[in-house]
Amino acid sequence: MLASSVFYSIGGNMKKLYVVIVAVLAHLMFISSASAQPTNSNQLSDPRVRQALCMAIDMKTIGETLFEDQIIMADSLLPNGPMKSPNLPDYSYNPEKARQLLAEANWDSNRELDMVFYYGDQLTADFMAAIQAYFADVGVKMSYRLLQGDVGAQLNSVPDDGVNGPAAVDYDLGYGARAAIAMQEYYNTFKTGLNPQTPGDPKMDALIEKINSSADPEVLKPAFFEIQEYQMEKVNICPLYYQKLFIYESNKVDRNGGAYGNAQYNYNWGITDWNVSGGTLQTNTGPVEFFEQPWYNLGLWIHNKVVFDRLLVADGALQPVGCSACESYELAADGLSLTFKLKEGLTFHDGDDVTVEDVAWSIRTAMKAPQMHALIGNTVGSIKGADAFKDGSTDDVAGIKYNIADRVITLELTKIDPNILTTFTQFAILPKHLLGDVDPLKFQQSDFWQMPIGSGAFKITEVKMNDFAKFEPFDGYHGGKAGFDIIAYPSYDGDGNLIKNAAAGKMDYGFTKNVADVAALDAMDNMGTKAVDIPYTRMMWIMQYPKP
Repeated sequence: MLASSVFYSIGGNMKKLYVVIVAVLAHLMFISSASAQPTNSNQLSDPRVRQALCMAIDMKTIGETLFEDQIIMADSLLPNGPMKSPNLPDYSYNPEKARQLLAEANWDSNRELDMVFYYGDQLTADFMAAIQAYFADVGVKMSYRLLQGDVGAQLNSVPDDGVNGPAAVDYDLGYGARAAIAMQEYYNTFKTGLNPQTPGDPKMDALIEKINSSADPEVLKPAFFEIQEYQMEKVNICPLYYQKLFIYESNKVDRNGGAYGNAQYNYNWGITDWNVSGGTLQTNTGPVEFFEQPWYNLGLWIHNKVVFDRLLVADGALQPVGCSACESYELAADGLSLTFKLKEGLTFHDGDDVTVEDVAWSIRTAMKAPQMHALIGNTVGSIKGADAFKDGSTDDVAGIKYNIADRVITLELTKIDPNILTTFTQFAILPKHLLGDVDPLKFQQSDFWQMPIGSGAFKITEVKMNDFAKFEPFDGYHGGKAGFDIIAYPSYDGDGNLIKNAAAGKMDYGFTKNVADVAALDAMDNMGTKAVDIPYTRMMWIMQYPKP
C-alpha cells in the first residue's frame, strides 16, 4: 500500500520511489529499535524511554489552549530557519507508540519521575500539571517542583566523570530554555564534561567541533544539519516549543529613540538617554538572595544590564557594532587573535581604575568558574593555554598578553571561535582588586555578590534582599549619565507578581516570555507590550546519568 501510493504520487519515477521508501522505512526502523538499550542503571538512559516521554506530550493542544496559540511546536533545539535540517525524526504526540516503547523498555511503572523548573508563573505550573496528566496516560508517574536559591548550581552542576557519572544534580527531568545569541550555543554544552544530564559522546564532540570550525554560515550548514539529526536520534533532550519575547513598558517611559531588541542579552538600548517620568524606573529581576554573577545568564537580571560594562556593544539583533569600554579593537584576518585597546579614564564604581589587568583576570577566572554561559565558555576555552591553566598545570594563560600602560590586551586562540566578537558584547569586566583572592570554584559564594561593584551606567546604592535593590546613575560612566534611578523588585525569570505589580503602578520596564502576561498587560491603561523575535527554545531535559 505504501509503495503504491508513493508510486502514483511521483508519476512512476522509480528512482525517486526507491529513495522515498528507503527514507520512510529507515525512519520507522529508527523509531522502533536503533541501539535501543539503556547504557547504565538509570532507565532514562534507554532511548526508547526518552522517545516515549517526548511522544506522550500533546504540544499542539497545549499550544492552542494554555499558550493561546502564541508558540510554535519544536522538533529540535535549533529554531526554524536556514540551519534547520529537513530530515528530523517525528516525536509528535503519539500515546500508543509511547506505551509500546515503554513496554519494550520494561519501564518501572512504580517509579516517580522528579521534574524541576525555575519559572514562578501560574502558566508554568499549569503546563507542569498538563505534562503530569499526559505522562500518567501512558503509565509514567511524575511530580514537579519549583527550584529556588542557587538555581544554576541545582540545575547545571556537572559530574566529575563526564561519561559515567554519577549525576551531580538531583532530578530526573527539567523544564527550561535555551536562548541563544549564536547557533553554536545550542550544542556547545553537550561536549563531554559540560552537560549535567547527557553523558559524553565522542561523535557529539566531533560534531561540535565541526559547527565551530568556520565563521561562514554556508560552510557550517551541513554540520548543523548533522548535529541536529544526531541529537534527535539520541533524544538527548525533548524540544517542546519556540517562543517570542515580549518587552513591556509603562507610560512613564520614553526611550527617546533607543532601540528595542533581544532583552535577554546586552545590546545598545541607549538607557542613559531614556526619559522616565518621576525620576524612578521600577522593574523586576532584582536579587532574591544574592546577585548572580554576570557570566552565566548575561542579560537576564537587571544588574547584569546596568551595573557592568563590556568591551564591545551589540545592536538589537545582537550583532557586534563597535566599542563600549574599548577605544579600538582588531580581529586578525585568520581569526586567531583579537586585540583591544581600552578607553582612557575608565573607573569602577568605587573609584579604582579599570585596566587591561582586570580584563585579563576576568577572562582567566571565567575559565575556571563552574557556571558559565556557553558562548563565553567556548570563547575563553579557545584561548591558547586555557586547558593547562584550568587543570592547574600552569599559573597563567599563554594566549593572554597585555600592557597596562598602553591599555592594550591581545588574545591568541588555538582555534577559530566564530562568535568571539559577540562574546565580548556580553562579557562583563569585573574588578580584580575586589575579587582577586576568591576561589573561582566558589565564585558565586563570595560576599561580593551581596552588593557587587562594576563600571557600568548604574551603581548599586541600597539592597534589601528579597525586597528591593536600588541603582543610581554612575557619574563616571563613559557613555553619559542617566537622569533617573532604578528600583528592582526580586524575581526570577517568569515573575509571578508581574501583573499585580504592574496594576499597582510598580512596574515600568521588563520582559516576559509568558504569553498569559501579554493580554493582561495590554489591557492596562498604563502598560503596553512589544513583541521581539528571538532564537528561544523551551525543552525538557532528561537525566541520563545514574544517580549517586
